[in-house]
Amino acid sequence: MKVCVIGGGIIGLSVAWECQRRGHAVVVADPAPASGASRVAAGMLAPISEAYFGEEELTRLLMAAAQSWPAFASALGPCGYSESSTLHVGLTADDQAELRRLWQIQPVERVVPQELEPSLSPRARGGLVRSDHQVDPRQVMRELLKHVTIVPSAQEADVTVIAAGCGSAAFGLPVRPVKGVLLRLHGPRVLSHVIRGYADGTPVYLVPRATGEVVVGASVSERQGELAEAGAVRDLLRAATDLVPDLAEHDLTEVCVGFRPGTPDNGPLVGWIRPGVLAATGHYRHGVLAAPLTALAIADAVDGKPLPDIWEPFSPGRFA
Repeated sequence: MKVCVIGGGIIGLSVAWECQRRGHAVVVADPAPASGASRVAAGMLAPISEAYFGEEELTRLLMAAAQSWPAFASALGPCGYSESSTLHVGLTADDQAELRRLWQIQPVERVVPQELEPSLSPRARGGLVRSDHQVDPRQVMRELLKHVTIVPSAQEADVTVIAAGCGSAAFGLPVRPVKGVLLRLHGPRVLSHVIRGYADGTPVYLVPRATGEVVVGASVSERQGELAEAGAVRDLLRAATDLVPDLAEHDLTEVCVGFRPGTPDNGPLVGWIRPGVLAATGHYRHGVLAAPLTALAIADAVDGKPLPDIWEPFSPGRFA
């Protein structure tokens, strides 16, 4: 069967790779693949840390998505996959209160954070989430690009898959851009765990790489514009260095701006739109985490199989 995937981010490339592995003739239509939100993403595989009140169906989906990553990473090759755990930390009493509220829906092991990460501020208090892992999205997409065919525009196909992120709105799907600013620092390696939490009320995460890079993120804004706001950069740097003072000596190597594809309920759009056209978009903050599971679901649909029940709440038709 001929399949045309519109969109060369981590979702579209993963869908194309899985369909191709099942014997379909696949092209990915994107004039600039691997250049959108996935390139900016930090790559946390964090279904627990990303769980929020009132999103039980999405949390179940993300838990299943996390379980799909080891096999995906093993089949793909070097992609920066790491099973390092996540430390949740806060500095002030208010920060700690917010963490305790989140821990009501998250299994967290209470620890002394500095025993695991000596570079943390002495004021930091928190807990450990062992099930959260990470991957390098840029490395994932470099590997996927080795295995798929890229074309500049859509081609005639038996099945078209819309995986265009924020660009999916052009196809009538309810997807809006949600701006995020993310920083990349580089210096001596000072962290071995992902750090998530609050610094004097500012939410922040720190994702260390084996290379000495630390990804710091990320703001959330409905504003447009391709440039980072000075206030967003200031807040992220201040929060990062308050939690890990040694980061003040690191080089600021990149300021990234990306646009997450959000939907009205922040859940993805995955499934049939009409005969011959599938959606695989609207993953908001969870595109990297959900990519392997989304690829399996779309490839099943292309093969003529029904989508697993876990995807039923995320049908594109729910907003019709």
